[in-house]
Amino acid sequence: MKKIKILTDSCSDLSGELLEKYDIDYGRMNIVHNGEEKLATLTWDEYSPKQLYDIMRNGERITTTQVPAQEFMRIFRKYLDEGCDIIYIGCSSKQSGSVNTGIVVSKELLKEYPGSRISCIDSLNASVGEGMLAIHAAELLAAGKSFDEIVAEIKAVRKRVNQFVTVHSLDALKRAGRVKASSAFLGNLMGVKPIIVSDVNGDQTPIKKVRGRANSFEEIVSLLKDAMENPSEETVYVAHADCNPEELEMIKNLISQKIGCKEIRMVYIGPIIGASIGPDAIGIWGFGKEVTYKVGEAK
Repeated sequence: MKKIKILTDSCSDLSGELLEKYDIDYGRMNIVHNGEEKLATLTWDEYSPKQLYDIMRNGERITTTQVPAQEFMRIFRKYLDEGCDIIYIGCSSKQSGSVNTGIVVSKELLKEYPGSRISCIDSLNASVGEGMLAIHAAELLAAGKSFDEIVAEIKAVRKRVNQFVTVHSLDALKRAGRVKASSAFLGNLMGVKPIIVSDVNGDQTPIKKVRGRANSFEEIVSLLKDAMENPSEETVYVAHADCNPEELEMIKNLISQKIGCKEIRMVYIGPIIGASIGPDAIGIWGFGKEVTYKVGEAK
């Protein structure tokens, strides 16, 4: 059987440890601060998490790019030269143009590599929701599944990724154009914490508002508990934007008490997602019921 390489991108928020454990590589996006462009690496080579999020805490804006075409050329060619077929699981096309760029680049490259295959899959998710699918693909590969079987399974389960995220401040969402300045001011004043999900089409959208940080933690854990079907057999992922240790311990305890999952994995929200959602955001993810909610529907 031909070798297969699983790829994702900077939006997947997989830690260096998880990338190594599952033999996953990723296309690098870029962050831009004060006119300087740097690679958005998941191993935090340019900034530490604290350095990056302190920039935003100081009110400075960081912008981002999708995976550039030349980066796709680099990483696809690297594994094609090694004789691999490639499965790239990318950030939701509602949030990034990377998957579409990957498709364009792959069509050009495959003219040079007859008999090779590249599948670019829209994960319909971002952050750890995307990363979970890349890990699942790597597990399927390790279990001996074929290229077509892995692609079919990832497309089948991508709508079973359940995400519940809350933010500490609405300021970053305001700077990213996700909420109006007046709404952000009033929301911060009242201590309002939106609960954000990834809908059936991969759009990030708030489904409800909760007052108070502790209440928002309780809410996202309760929502994930209701969404999961076999929690004792599943891993729950926690991704955070440089939250303090006490808050991380709080959310971990809530998950253990309310959900009782097989394992809890904690990672940082990486530079790309972090630039939009801001410091001290926190979210939890797990496989469960199929997501059917669409932006604009009553919840």
